[in-house]
Amino acid sequence: MIKNISIKFLSLLLLSLILFIGLYNIAHYDPIEGYDAEAHFNYVDYLARYLPDSLKLPSDNETREFFNPPIAYIVPSLTQVLCRNLITSQDFLNDCRPIYGLYTQILQLIIYLLTIFINLKTIKLFLNNKNILNLEYLIIISLFAVNYRTIIMIRGEPYILFFMSLLIYMFLNAERNNFNISTKNTIFFGFIIGMLALSRQWAFLLFPAFFLLIFKIEKKNLRNYIKYISNSFFVGFILSSWFYFSLYFKYGSFTAFNKESSGFNLTNQPLNFYFPNLSDIFLVFTEPIRPNFSNQFISVLYSDFWGDYWGYFSFTSRKIGLARGQLEIGSYFGRINLVSLIIFIFLLVSVFVVNKQYTNSYFVKYITLSIAISFLGYTWFLISYPMLPTGDGNKAVYIVQMFNLMALSGALVLNKLKVTNYSLYRIFLIYFIIAYIHNFDSYLSHFPIRF
Repeated sequence: MIKNISIKFLSLLLLSLILFIGLYNIAHYDPIEGYDAEAHFNYVDYLARYLPDSLKLPSDNETREFFNPPIAYIVPSLTQVLCRNLITSQDFLNDCRPIYGLYTQILQLIIYLLTIFINLKTIKLFLNNKNILNLEYLIIISLFAVNYRTIIMIRGEPYILFFMSLLIYMFLNAERNNFNISTKNTIFFGFIIGMLALSRQWAFLLFPAFFLLIFKIEKKNLRNYIKYISNSFFVGFILSSWFYFSLYFKYGSFTAFNKESSGFNLTNQPLNFYFPNLSDIFLVFTEPIRPNFSNQFISVLYSDFWGDYWGYFSFTSRKIGLARGQLEIGSYFGRINLVSLIIFIFLLVSVFVVNKQYTNSYFVKYITLSIAISFLGYTWFLISYPMLPTGDGNKAVYIVQMFNLMALSGALVLNKLKVTNYSLYRIFLIYFIIAYIHNFDSYLSHFPIRF
């Protein structure tokens, strides 16, 4: 009884802290400081010129983020339209930016909280639990610094996380029904696929696993599965293909980008991109901020995931006089990387262990395949589009879907450990809580309130 009360209290506390962090960052962070923010704002401003009468997308002349689908920009653009009709100004464009930036942050925080709720429902369904609060998932997801940055900038990734949570919840339900799904649910699943495709191109890395699973499905369910997947993806194609055809007709590629591809060749990147030297590895745990170990794949990705390698929350160059703690922040991030190493190893091991624990689960197989495909797809991108010498295309937010799928794997393994080896489970849980307390400051913007 006491243990159940403690678990419920800790779960509600973590949810409250996620909300607090989101609200704190809204108060202390202007989204114009985010990754490629000016280009994203230009996308919004261009879209707003024609809304609500028509949906006209920007070209590469208006913004270098032209290749992004429009879902993430529609709400801020509509807010821009509303703003310019309500305020008196001599410069509507610039005066409305802070307003739609703020409303977008609030919306994306709500979307993120809904994402967590849906994932909690998914775990509840998978484990056949009575209680939707799952401390194991909440403590893991609370540790991800990259999530707090992602939801506070104007980008498509928060929408990927939201629609991905719906996608895997519906897929688990479909598996429970042996993929004998009604037309209504198939259409809705297809709608989610379409919305993912219209959120950001990274979402396409979530799709191949569904087709690879065809080779894993039992013969008795294979026909239902093929029908379900093919019909769903047809709906998704109808909903989203117009955007990718527009890219093809304008730029000659369905996946146009603002940089020419160098083609996939391992020699596109220098040797230290793949294999950092010992001195740079040391810096990962002492001073993991730019420009240290520039363009080193895993070192930068790991440091940006747990801390703030690029400095957009702490020492961004445009507001360096306002940021606090820039002299001490590097060593703090180094300690975070060291403290988080055990957690990251646990998450990596969980990806493999969860498959052995749930060998008959297509849901688990899908998660594992999508983690692998997301990582390989991202690696292909960094090699095919080398951004030398800094490697500034290497940001954890771009592949945030992979980390959040790893959180699900880790939560399932931790839940299993609670039953099979409670002593070890308790050690992990206590360590995660201590790490969360230690890392907490990295989840917060380091800028003054509404600067």
